[in-house]
Amino acid sequence: MSELGDDELALITSWVIDQNDRKSFSQVCKQWLNVESQTRLSIRVFEPELLHKFLPRFPNLLTFECSKRITNNHLEIIATTCPKLEFLNLKQQSVESQNLVGFDDISDFDDVGVLTIANGCCKLCKVLFRRRRRVGNVGVISLVKCAQSLGVLDLGRCSLINDSSLEAIGCMNSIRALNLEGCSLITDKGLAFLATGSSSRTLKRLVLAECDRLTDFGVSLLQGMCCLEELNLAECGPKVTDNGGMAVASIASLKRLNLSWLINVSDITLVAISENCRNLIALDLTGCEMITGAGIRAFGYHECLESLVLASCDNICGDDVDMVLKCKSLRSIVLDKGLKMWIPMRMQENISRFCKLHWR
Repeated sequence: MSELGDDELALITSWVIDQNDRKSFSQVCKQWLNVESQTRLSIRVFEPELLHKFLPRFPNLLTFECSKRITNNHLEIIATTCPKLEFLNLKQQSVESQNLVGFDDISDFDDVGVLTIANGCCKLCKVLFRRRRRVGNVGVISLVKCAQSLGVLDLGRCSLINDSSLEAIGCMNSIRALNLEGCSLITDKGLAFLATGSSSRTLKRLVLAECDRLTDFGVSLLQGMCCLEELNLAECGPKVTDNGGMAVASIASLKRLNLSWLINVSDITLVAISENCRNLIALDLTGCEMITGAGIRAFGYHECLESLVLASCDNICGDDVDMVLKCKSLRSIVLDKGLKMWIPMRMQENISRFCKLHWR
């Protein structure tokens, strides 16, 4: 085995996928350790305070993941050591997990760290900053300008993000998926940047859940996004009504749509969606209290719908659900658990024959 050169060993390691096997490979001798380090393409870090000790061993990383607290200094090490990075996943743990481990938000990285990454890792294609609450507009603007191939950007729960970031993102030619969940500073002005800029021709997935400053005007602008396949408007507030819903219904390319808890969206929107969104495969109407059986029945002859969520929709009855079952493509339906006692068992069994029935 000692006669094997680095090139031969590198070829062997390219076939070793399991991380435990790669670890065993690296423990054979110093040569094998060096080859494994040079050929490693991804790493998940649980102790970022040790980055300076081990990260220089892996100069060819394409993927870096860390959900722990990570500082600006740590990001500087990453930017300096890993210029070839394509996927940076710094998605934060859930709030519950943060509380358990005593997460210190004050010492987490901010725009200074993001600027370092933007300048050092220009090949980034996918960046996840979810719940990194110190990330702001300065860092995001710099990132989208430097990373010309950036296609996926998750800024969910980054509460400092506002329309300034969306102005820069709207100029991008590469962005395909954008998550802005919980970015409550975003307004209709920000949506205008997305809907009228270069991003309108590339965005396929857009999450705006809990952006409660949006109104019908901003939502109506989204109809200019010709490639949009997935849209999440859950909990965007009472200022989104059927006027915005009708505009959304005109986006013929939609495949997944979430209108959860839009309390001023009614059957008018549903009928329009059933008629115009012929490629729709998933629709979530949780908590849309103005919706009745008339709107649901409109999907009885839809040709593509596979998933329908009607939790907390109190104006639906068993006969309405029975009508929806005429949709031959339907695979799953979620009903409010409060309806269970009012729908006869025989009807429940009949529903289960055609698709999976869930209660929520």
